[in-house]
This record gives sequence, structure tokens and C-alpha cells, in this order.
Amino acid sequence: MHAIVCIKQVPDTTEVKIDPERGTLIREGVPSIINPFDLYAIEEALLLREKFGGKVTVITMGPPQAEAALKEAYAMGADEVVLLSDRAFAGSDTWATAYTLAQAIAKLGEYDIILCGKQAIDGDTGQVGPGIACQLDLNQLTYIFKIEDIDFEAGTVTVERLLEEGREVVTTRLPALLTVVKDINQPRQPHLLRIRKAARLEVPAWRADDLPGVNRDLLGLDGSPTRVVRVFNPPPRGAKVDLVSADTPDEAAAILADKILAEKII
Repeated sequence: MHAIVCIKQVPDTTEVKIDPERGTLIREGVPSIINPFDLYAIEEALLLREKFGGKVTVITMGPPQAEAALKEAYAMGADEVVLLSDRAFAGSDTWATAYTLAQAIAKLGEYDIILCGKQAIDGDTGQVGPGIACQLDLNQLTYIFKIEDIDFEAGTVTVERLLEEGREVVTTRLPALLTVVKDINQPRQPHLLRIRKAARLEVPAWRADDLPGVNRDLLGLDGSPTRVVRVFNPPPRGAKVDLVSADTPDEAAAILADKILAEKII
């Protein structure tokens, strides 16, 4: 079994600033972490490896400092890690990010399953995982709460999806891409020996030229079909307090009901 996990390094703070000209996040000087949802994807891949054997490859796209996230994934137990880092990738929207990651996954060769967190906490779009599946023409299953069964001989995976109205059990063909929710497992703490080994790890860094057949017109800011046109703070809402005076609670309730109906709130 070969499981590939796509992760993202995100700012470890809500005080994130936006470049008003480029419409992109300013990450300099902001501490970073592995996107929390991606930790569950890493853990699930490790659990699958423990059950079926094989290997786990973790991949991310970002600036050189994103190798810290890959070293953490390696310390958790990943077998291989790959960093996609090139100025050509800078400013990518979710579509260009999915395209770049898909090109790297294609270079990695055969795989059985791709795991992603359901969304990143900085962008909150939840689009990159499904975008990768579309680029690679894979079946995709989102909001996975539990992997019930994988039959490699039959080439199928059965999962339980966590939906707003309940749960759904679905089976699809392998290879497939799954996005997971936090309820799926509890990420492990890296072992001290793995942390020491990760500190000495030379993380492979792939540039655009290392991706066979990549279309440079589809990379980075220039290859992103979406744009942040303007960034601004919404104006504060005006508020008005109208006190209801009455001699009894029933009278106050009647007056309040009349006002609600008059304002067409309900």
C-alpha cells in the first residue's frame, strides 16, 4: 500500500495580514504549524500502514521554511516527504495549488490512496483536496469520519461520511482521494528518536522544472483563475436599543410581538 498525504503549513495565529496589492497572506514573521486537519490525515495514513504495510509519503507546497512541517510529519512516522518550493508556485489559488500537487503526485508514481484534511484553517475553502482528485481523475470522498474497510484485491474502499443531517456509508474504487474530519482519530505525538532523526533529515525540494510535463502557464499567481480584488474591513453595524415598558410580563410580550411583526422580522 502506498498512501500519499497532502498537508499545508498555516499561520499559528488569527492575526494574519493581507498584502493589499497581491491579495495574498503575509506570512513573514508569523509562527507556522501543520494545518490541524492535516494531522488527522497523517495519522490515518500511518494507521493504514500499520494495518496493511507499505509506505506513507507526505507532500506539501510552500516556501523553504515549510520543510519544518514535513520534518514534523516525518517525526510522526512518515516514510518519505517532499517539498514543492519554487517562486513559480508563489501566489497560487486553490486551483493552481491543486494542479501543482497533482503534478507532483503523478511524479511519485503508483499509489492507492490520497489523504487530505477537510480544509485549511487559513483559507477555509476545502477545495484543494477535491481539486487534486479532479486533476488526477480520481474518485473522491469528503468529510470522512471512518474508513470501514479497504479491499486491495477488489480495489475498493468503504468509508463513513459525517454529514450535517447524519452519516453516510459509501464504497468507491481505488485509487481514491479522501478528505478527513477531526473525529476520525487522535494524532500521535512524535517519538523522541524520530524527532532527532527528523532534525537531521534532508528534505527533497522539487521545483517546477522537476515536474515532468508541467504547464508553467498554470502555476502560481499568473496561473490562478481567481483573484482577490479588494481587501477591506466591513463597516461596524449600527445598533439601536428599544426598551419595552409595561406593567406586566404579558403586556410586555404583546408589545414586543407587535413590534416584531411590524418590523417584519418574522
